[in-house]
Amino acid sequence: MNNGRTLGEPRRRPRDGSARPHVIYLAIGFPPAAKSCAYRMRETANQFAAAGWDVTVVTLVDEAWEREYGLDPSLAEGLDPSLRIVKLPLFREDLETDVRAFSEARTLAHRNWLSDLRRRTLAVFPEPVFGGWRPALEKALVQVHREHPADLLVTTCSPYVNLAATWKLWETDRVPYIVDFRDGWSVDVVNGGESFARDSVAGRWESTVLSQALAIWNVNEPISRFYRQRYPELADRMRVVRNGYDEAAIPPPRQPVPGRPLTFGYLGALNLPVRLLDAVLHGWRDARRADPLLADATLEVRGHIGAAWARGDNAHAELLRAAADDGVIVGGSVPRAEVPGLYGRWDALVLMVTGGRYMTSGKVYEYMATGLPVVSAHEVEHDASTVLSEYPLWTGAVGLEAADLADAFRRAAGLAVHSTDADRDKAREQARRYARAAQLGPAVREVTGLLRPQDVPAVPSQSRSSRIPAGEGRS
Repeated sequence: MNNGRTLGEPRRRPRDGSARPHVIYLAIGFPPAAKSCAYRMRETANQFAAAGWDVTVVTLVDEAWEREYGLDPSLAEGLDPSLRIVKLPLFREDLETDVRAFSEARTLAHRNWLSDLRRRTLAVFPEPVFGGWRPALEKALVQVHREHPADLLVTTCSPYVNLAATWKLWETDRVPYIVDFRDGWSVDVVNGGESFARDSVAGRWESTVLSQALAIWNVNEPISRFYRQRYPELADRMRVVRNGYDEAAIPPPRQPVPGRPLTFGYLGALNLPVRLLDAVLHGWRDARRADPLLADATLEVRGHIGAAWARGDNAHAELLRAAADDGVIVGGSVPRAEVPGLYGRWDALVLMVTGGRYMTSGKVYEYMATGLPVVSAHEVEHDASTVLSEYPLWTGAVGLEAADLADAFRRAAGLAVHSTDADRDKAREQARRYARAAQLGPAVREVTGLLRPQDVPAVPSQSRSSRIPAGEGRS
């Protein structure tokens, strides 16, 4: 990596050769938050600890996640015991359900209140839901650094307001930092293309913060390519660090028992387009009716569906309930500790993913590592297709037409019944390079090398003209 770029001189703390370096990890969504990003965050923190760093994680209090995504205590079981975790009491006002806490304005005109909340938030930082957290995050990082001076800050986005706190610590103390774009900000990962222009307020924030980053991590090559083209002057700092999978979550390969009905499975949040879910259920029904191998098969759907599921008053709930006669079983969310057992009783997997070429989904790596047949239910031009392209038990990317999905289900049934132990071993071997430690370990080791004192240039600070005005937030 080229270290000759213009950087402000970091204010490095003096320490003897025996002192451990310290990294602050700004990771909103850290375990036990029941979010898909929690797995990447857990591995990142563990890798820094294993490399000999003191690690301070900054996240939210558990009560905030109970209000939003829920908690999975088993996610915290694999954390390195040396981690220090700072939990901030930040909550989303729009998710408050206790009417006794509502203002008169919210009670009488909720939509107007919500619009006003978004306007006030954007005035602080150009992110309509989380921008209001900027002052608290900035204060927290500065305080953590004062208590235990940091050699590095790793910021993982989203929320993107984390970038404001990152910049604050750079301005006050020149703490070097890395930006981990789990979801690129200026790239629309779902619909493709640009989310906002470089000369917008959000664009100026992004370009300014990225300009001083030691490295910029992206979860796949399409997103990394987007950022290399958007910021050619920063191309040498872009790194693809895929999400990968946790090896502990993968059970031994399962051998189907002759005569036993097949079980297909989906594991993940049901925050999918209704059209996608509807196409999958129609394809499943048609395949089940047409193929004797699927006549008694079941499709088990597991994961977070939403609070409205119990009342049956959302579209996903209605579709799933209507499919019960087609062997569709809905089981709800699964604690991380129980995931290996779940995979261990499935014969094939269904990968339902939104988005296109900028989207991968962390589940694709985990699915591959099981050595089970995989049915893809996503757009043909999708990064999951790239990852699965050499996987021998994949039924291919067929798009979202029910008839094509039905054919894919039938191919998967045949693979489940007729594949050999050697076939499954070959499939698992294809996934090993995507183990989470294999993805994040080298990235962390590279950072450690970058931050050797002799590698940090002492050059003049950046010009004042590139800084973001302190009060500028509205996009």
